[in-house]
Amino acid sequence: MTRVLVVDDAPIFRAGLRAALTDAGFDVVGEAEDASSAIVETEVLQPELVVLDVLMPGQSGLEVVPKLLTAAPKTKIVLLTTSESEEDMLAGIKSGIRGYVIKDTPFEELVSSIAAVIADGAVVSPKMAAKLFETVRNLLKHRDLVSSRRPTLTGREIEVLQLVAQGYTSREIGEKLYISENTVKNHVRNILDKLGLHSRNEAVLYALRENLIDLG
Repeated sequence: MTRVLVVDDAPIFRAGLRAALTDAGFDVVGEAEDASSAIVETEVLQPELVVLDVLMPGQSGLEVVPKLLTAAPKTKIVLLTTSESEEDMLAGIKSGIRGYVIKDTPFEELVSSIAAVIADGAVVSPKMAAKLFETVRNLLKHRDLVSSRRPTLTGREIEVLQLVAQGYTSREIGEKLYISENTVKNHVRNILDKLGLHSRNEAVLYALRENLIDLG
């Protein structure tokens, strides 16, 4: 049987949740009414899962998550909350929770969510899932925007970098490309300025990483 610790400052809610979890076959090994007692109970009982209220006297559930995971690193944590704040959800995910469930969820659905977390899954209440997807979508758009702003090197600059990577000096590069040594140095300077780098070696590593040149 899965060992569960229930943490909530409302005795009636704790009693109802304990009954629902017990009926579903979970072993509710303890209860806590605030963050301080939750830390102690977690350290002593080492539950497999903690169902944790967010809004409690003293420290909030969000603040106590890292301390619970320090006390019992293998414990999975599901946050129960009335908060539909995207910021709270993301803060919880960042701190290591495996579930974010709105408190008006029927006990039957809450029990199913807990079972999913125990089975190494993760759960988010449907009304919060849309916000999570929107956040991920915005992050991906931002990543694509940053990628699209990647500095563009000219064909001549890539030619120069290719020869730098092969170990040629500025004079030798100039001879191969039929340009002056000073022109080669100007190309190198422009490359470094565009990429925000400080040395030829850094520029070569960048070009290799971005598949702009090769060492063949």
